[in-house]
Amino acid sequence: MTQFTTPDGITIAYEKSGTGPPVLLLHGFPQTRAMWHAIAPVLARDFTVITADLRGYGDSTKPARMEDMSFRAMAADQVALMQALGFEQFHLVGHDRGGRTAHRLALDHADSVLSLTLMDIVPTHLLLDDLSQQVARAYYHWFFLAQPEPIPETLIGYDPDTYFETCLAGWGGRMDGFAEPALNAYRKAWREPDCIRSMCNDYRAAIDVDFALDAQDLERQVDVPTLVLYGADGVMGQAYDVPDTWANRLSNMQSVALPGGHFFPDTHPQETSAALLSFLTELTA
Repeated sequence: MTQFTTPDGITIAYEKSGTGPPVLLLHGFPQTRAMWHAIAPVLARDFTVITADLRGYGDSTKPARMEDMSFRAMAADQVALMQALGFEQFHLVGHDRGGRTAHRLALDHADSVLSLTLMDIVPTHLLLDDLSQQVARAYYHWFFLAQPEPIPETLIGYDPDTYFETCLAGWGGRMDGFAEPALNAYRKAWREPDCIRSMCNDYRAAIDVDFALDAQDLERQVDVPTLVLYGADGVMGQAYDVPDTWANRLSNMQSVALPGGHFFPDTHPQETSAALLSFLTELTA
């Protein structure tokens, strides 16, 4: 593990491997950079791969303020990291919260992004503004975690493994598809009270900060080549036409449904790696 401290004093934990065009991989909730353990080595044969913990997650700084867990703040961290590593431009891949961070990064720092890959998300503003009963029931955690402190922190802290493993087993997946080393890394992180608080603040910020920012950008498009991946058996894939939700936000989009549920990078890493390699290799050939 290597650490980088941003100009704002946030320490970002990351790992770097391979050589070639730079690719930044961003994990989601409730995970860490360990989710890329089977994917990063495949990409590293042809690319310089950076896997980083988002602020509030894993080994990165856990800010105390809710506002400091916005996607805009998370995105700024990652741009600063890549610039410190000598990469003014890079390919960007994000799953779940990492995907939402990646979308915000592509809007706020368009000149930094060579390509964008979004994994198993629909736009944040759309999900919150047009919430269906089906999605609300399956994605209840958006609103549970956003409750005032310390209600969710206290309840989760009683047995974090049970709570977060229930999240991993839900949303169209099963626990037996996760590699034990990755699970151990997730457990180590989410057992920390500061990490639990930060993850709650991530969801609070999505409603209290990011929703308004996204409302301002509804008419903006991301113009770089973009790959939208989603789990065929996941909540998003069942509840939405996922590519269609992005059609007016991405000007150059292709999409692929992958086997599995929401956590297909963990449970189907070979198929995920193949989709990423096909997309990135075509762009860099």
